[in-house]
Amino acid sequence: MTRLLEILISLLIVAVLFVVVGVLLPSERNLVEKVETNRRQTIVFDTLNSFRRFDDWHPLVLRDPRMQLKISGPESGVGARLDYSSDNSNVGSGSWEIVNSEPRDRVDFELQDHRRGRDKRTSFVLRPTGRAGRNIEITQSYHVAYGWDLIGRYAGLYVSRNVGDDMQLGLRRLSNMLASVPNVDYAVEGTTLRNMTVEERPAEDLLVVKAGAVERNNQVIQESMKSNMEWINRTMATNDLEAAGPMRIVSTELGRDTYTFDVVQPVRRQGDDDDNGDNGDDEDQQDEDQVADEEGEEGEEGDAPAERKLDNTPVPVVAAQGEELEVETMGPVEYVRSEPTLVAKARYTGYMAELENVRNALRAWAMTQGYEAIGRPYESYIRGVDDSFTENGEYEVFWNLKQ
Repeated sequence: MTRLLEILISLLIVAVLFVVVGVLLPSERNLVEKVETNRRQTIVFDTLNSFRRFDDWHPLVLRDPRMQLKISGPESGVGARLDYSSDNSNVGSGSWEIVNSEPRDRVDFELQDHRRGRDKRTSFVLRPTGRAGRNIEITQSYHVAYGWDLIGRYAGLYVSRNVGDDMQLGLRRLSNMLASVPNVDYAVEGTTLRNMTVEERPAEDLLVVKAGAVERNNQVIQESMKSNMEWINRTMATNDLEAAGPMRIVSTELGRDTYTFDVVQPVRRQGDDDDNGDNGDDEDQQDEDQVADEEGEEGEEGDAPAERKLDNTPVPVVAAQGEELEVETMGPVEYVRSEPTLVAKARYTGYMAELENVRNALRAWAMTQGYEAIGRPYESYIRGVDDSFTENGEYEVFWNLKQ
């Protein structure tokens, strides 16, 4: 009986110590980890402000590659949510949801997982750092509250290992992933790059001339485009074809001394109906261009220049119909029927010489949206060759995307 009493007293002492120590332990835990990247702040923010690339950087998916992920709510910003479910007991089920988003500066997430604790939150704060603010410091913080859950308070002793290690690994993976994105700010103030989107592109009938490597001189490039378009125009006339959209330039390589590209013209049989647009679109485009020119002239004559208005008139897309065309090609012209594809598309106004930077900007945007740009970029020269070598050049810029 005495021995039993001693055991009960010992257990009581242990229980009291457990409670006393538990009460003295913190009722909440906070962790902070940092990493630095040289990518633009816009790129970092857009990557974190959605779940499109979550599985490319967060270590959660490393614990169970067969984990089920479901994204819901808005594509980005407040309300965007990711739910996950795993048969791995160390992972379990849970969710991340964006509850606060401050453009370019901060993203806050509310977390649910199998670990003890409540009011779990993690935040990413972006701050320019380094010389002239060229780098971005990414600070991730984590908060969890245990209240009077004494077992949870004891579990908090290991939160720096369980959660902190994941934070460090995730930030390293995020930094490495961002390093693969072209370092171009596609949302810089004053840019004429706009209307970035992802869309399905139908099959098209195309006449193509491979211009080859041309000297990087605007006049030489311009003459090459025009001379190759002459071959395409002859081929269209011979085969009763007509242009089904603006001329395109497909870039192969922009070297230090040469520019290698193809000249491409979408075509259709003369008189074929366009299911995706009509001649009225072209007339509307001409009318808008004329209005813009008149407004520009008035601005020059007035006391203050008129505000520049950017043209956002859609360019019709003519899908290929029926069997491939029978085309008698002339000179270097080739006939190609393209495959339907997914593309990233943007509108741009400015000099042709700036297109390389624009292409990289569109590719960077596409990567933050979770897409992989493949193949060669190309542009539709909406206002023709001559205007494209002035500040009035108007383009639709494209990258094919991996599906």
